[in-house]
Amino acid sequence: MVIYLSGEVDEEARLDEMSPRQIVTQLDKHVVGQHAAKRAVAIALRNRVRRQKLAPQLAADVMPKNIIMIGSTGVGKTEIARRLARMSNSPFLKVEASKFTEVGYVGRDVESMIRDLTEIAVELVRAEKLEEVADKAELNAEERILDLLLPPRASAGFYGFDPEETESTAATDSAPAPERDEQFQKTREKLRVQLREGKLDNRLVELEVREKSFPTIEVAGPQGIEEMGINMKDMLGNLFQGRTKRQRMRVDEALEYLLQEEEERLVDMDAVSRSALERVESTGIIFLDEIDKIAGREQGGGGPDVSREGVQRDILPIVEGTTVNTRYGMVRTDHILFIAAGAFHVSKPSDLIPELQGRFPIRVELESLTLEDFKRILTEPKNSLVRQYKALLETEGIELEFTADAIDAVARFAVRVNEQTEDIGARRLHTIMEKVLDHISFEGPDLEPKQQTLDAAYVTRTLEDIVRDQDLSRYVL
Repeated sequence: MVIYLSGEVDEEARLDEMSPRQIVTQLDKHVVGQHAAKRAVAIALRNRVRRQKLAPQLAADVMPKNIIMIGSTGVGKTEIARRLARMSNSPFLKVEASKFTEVGYVGRDVESMIRDLTEIAVELVRAEKLEEVADKAELNAEERILDLLLPPRASAGFYGFDPEETESTAATDSAPAPERDEQFQKTREKLRVQLREGKLDNRLVELEVREKSFPTIEVAGPQGIEEMGINMKDMLGNLFQGRTKRQRMRVDEALEYLLQEEEERLVDMDAVSRSALERVESTGIIFLDEIDKIAGREQGGGGPDVSREGVQRDILPIVEGTTVNTRYGMVRTDHILFIAAGAFHVSKPSDLIPELQGRFPIRVELESLTLEDFKRILTEPKNSLVRQYKALLETEGIELEFTADAIDAVARFAVRVNEQTEDIGARRLHTIMEKVLDHISFEGPDLEPKQQTLDAAYVTRTLEDIVRDQDLSRYVL
């Protein structure tokens, strides 16, 4: 079964019904160009949906076709993988391969990426479960607040929230039980209305709260407690969780606390853990960035690169399929999709060890961005840079407009700076746009007039001197 994030996929185009062509169309809304890379990931994602429809015996043998994306920084490698994960609501983890070191060296253990992915999946499933029980939890918390505000009938008028109601209740103490119960319910419903309207928010109530103190235990070593697969709370059980204390707080604060308590009580964390483990194993996606930084072969000797090939050999069993111990249980990595990416300026994919190369059968090369690509990036994506800046400044009453020649000028300057200095792809547009809008953003609500139209002349005046001086642009842009 495929679960979706609201707003990421159109209602009429559910992921398990979308063809690879339709998946590419969805990616086109966020990433400009790079059709070959989009095509590769669309096929990989569609194959996962297809695998879920196979007989279990056959599905177990259908392995994901891992992908290596080759391209310079800022051309869309990470964004493609991130949007892919959002479309399928899969557990997604982006991690830099250069963070890992060979066993025996100080650094992160490669198995930690699976533990991190499992944590992400647990939070994903838990958020879904919380949404399911939100209404019930809110109602239960409301009932508990009303129990605090309106004690048992014998002392119903103690707090004196409603004098008229208190006198009426006192006058009917000698009435038959059914009448007293009816009066009690009327008072309770009246309080409920006041609670929902926020009229009781400043009242003080006293309730039992759990102490959150937990002993601090320091573990010496290069890896943290969670990296070592140790969960101190599980080891110590509920030894430090059963203590409670009475605390006075405002009604609105108490309602928030009780709401969280009810949500925790209604959500079965064992079921969440089981579902999260299943989702990691069947739909997890790990994006291994900077894989070219570990692509060198050992040439002997020491130095910082001594463990490159060792890292590759440690990553190999994770990619080809192994079992990793996490705090929620054992996770098999056979069907996790790995998308690796790197610029490969110094090294090349063939510098990876042969076993690891074989586990990434699909290779796609992302193209360098052209002037036309920069123009499209500025305007076409769903949340393009131009739309973002317009929305940001609109919050302060400034109506910002970019003329067509202004867009063209920004794109030309971005290409020019990339050619003169380091090519950082589309990320250059963030720097250029910040520089162009520096004055307008600084003035903010004090700017007059409120309607600002930016044309090519304005962009040129702002950037020309900096771009002309190549030495200065290296530091400013």
